[in-house]
Amino acid sequence: MNPAEWFSELSDELWPGQCFSLKVKSVLHEERSKYQDIKIVQSESHGVVLILDGIIQCTERDEFAYQEQISFLPLCCHPNPKKVLIVGGGDGGVAREVVKHPSVTEVHQVEIDERVVELSKQYLPFMACGFESPKLRLTIGDGFEYMKQHEGVFDVIITDSSDPIGPAESLFRESYFELAKRALRPNGVICSQGGSFWLDPAHVRSTLDYCRKHFPRVTYGLAAVPSYPTGQIGFFIASLNPETKFAEPCRTFDEKEIDQMGLRYYTTDVHRAAFTLPRFAAKALYE
Repeated sequence: MNPAEWFSELSDELWPGQCFSLKVKSVLHEERSKYQDIKIVQSESHGVVLILDGIIQCTERDEFAYQEQISFLPLCCHPNPKKVLIVGGGDGGVAREVVKHPSVTEVHQVEIDERVVELSKQYLPFMACGFESPKLRLTIGDGFEYMKQHEGVFDVIITDSSDPIGPAESLFRESYFELAKRALRPNGVICSQGGSFWLDPAHVRSTLDYCRKHFPRVTYGLAAVPSYPTGQIGFFIASLNPETKFAEPCRTFDEKEIDQMGLRYYTTDVHRAAFTLPRFAAKALYE
């Protein structure tokens, strides 16, 4: 990529025959960490962009849509989420949102690549500010091993992963959902990045089926994020409480509370709407 030209997100494995491109003003940083290629660029239209292994993880322009939905959808599906685990999320965006929830008192985060954390603090401070909360305890390590050592501990587990290739591949397997279930308290809730049904509905369906083997209530919610392929991304959300009604949040917020928390995407109405899928998608994922 020439710094004065375009970055194109190419992946024949994830989205064959198409790509999303951004015009780049400058390359701020690039390196190969122990786990992945890391590139941070200043784009012309989307601000600072974090790219891992050639895939856009977040852009300054629209990251809040993803961060708020992956955080507040599961938090508001739980009646009293006090202790939360974040797996991944090395840019700090999910931590930034989770600590805003009034019920949350303690957040543990496990990120495998410390270089993502360090570089996010340097180049993405608008997201990495999440690491500054006194509620947060960050561990550099493997999420699988961390959950094995913390059974029956968390009310909500949020997995902010990259796509199902490379370091994040194991986070979409049945064994991961089984492990997450063991790390939850009774009636606990999990939420994971779930890809797009526009690209690979069969993969979304198979991951939902893995999740259904371990949780009595499982669903798929949506967010609109223009810089992600297809402009939409979904989330696998599951609860150990068989009475959970995902589309009716346990905790609702009025406009004053939304403003106080600095939320720009999530509202109670957006929460309800997130679980209404187009007919073809609902048939592909649920029938």
